[in-house]
Amino acid sequence: MTPTGPRRGELRLATRGSPLALLQARRVADRLAAAGGPACELVVVRTTGDALAEVPIGQLAGQGVFVKEVQWAVLDGRAHAAVHSAKDLPSATPDGLVLACVPERADPRDALVGARLEDLAPGATVATGSARRRAQLAWLRPDLTFCDLRGNMATRVERARRAGAGVLALAALDRLGLTGHVAEALDARTLLPQVGQGALAVECRAADDATAALLAGIDDAAAHDALRAERAFLAELGGGCTLPVGALATAGAGGALVLDGVMASRDGHVLVRHARAGPAGDPAGLGRRLARELLDERGGRSLEDWAS
Repeated sequence: MTPTGPRRGELRLATRGSPLALLQARRVADRLAAAGGPACELVVVRTTGDALAEVPIGQLAGQGVFVKEVQWAVLDGRAHAAVHSAKDLPSATPDGLVLACVPERADPRDALVGARLEDLAPGATVATGSARRRAQLAWLRPDLTFCDLRGNMATRVERARRAGAGVLALAALDRLGLTGHVAEALDARTLLPQVGQGALAVECRAADDATAALLAGIDDAAAHDALRAERAFLAELGGGCTLPVGALATAGAGGALVLDGVMASRDGHVLVRHARAGPAGDPAGLGRRLARELLDERGGRSLEDWAS
């Protein structure tokens, strides 16, 4: 199929088929319609991560296991754009694609299901497949033990409750109407979120000016700049979504952008965290500078060298 821009009244959005992914794609479609854009058709794609739903996330080889097939649907012309959870994206955008749109960001915090952090007994088990969450919680509470957590959000909630407690993204729980299960929303000062958490990212082909123009109509500039800073931070560290890295960019005084970043060893025994402010006009530069500060504190090595 030869890739083309959208015809009048048609825009195809590629997405994963999970309940959360479909809801998020429909939200993008609704925003486009409200902005006067065309009606959208969803193109559902099964990803490697979906096919291996019971495999612990840390054991999945490579990066982008939840996005590669969705991106290919755009590159080969089956869809005009792809809707992703921004936290699933690797730090580098594939050749031929651009990150064209970041709609308004939802709450980026993590949430505990089943019990509050202060109520967890010594040696309690917390369900999470995230190296980032495990490392930061182990730093705060070395007594905690952990078990993996996979599946769709409803399945994760149930498994977390059976384990006693679990950590999930607050934005996902909110979008699916599951916030009634939240025992505690964890402040970012306690648990720094994953890069891009709470944000949606919409990619289109680099040469598809018509689709890019449509998506620009629902882009949130502040959310997009924050994501640029966080992704540049991750790229400079040389890390991926399975490594213990977190970052959150927020608006600071005088129009500045403030980026808070953390990197840790997988067991949480070593953790480095800094925040830096920079001009809002150079979010990627801010991300790279903060990453270098953290790496320099650990001897200038890449994250892969010492995270294990």
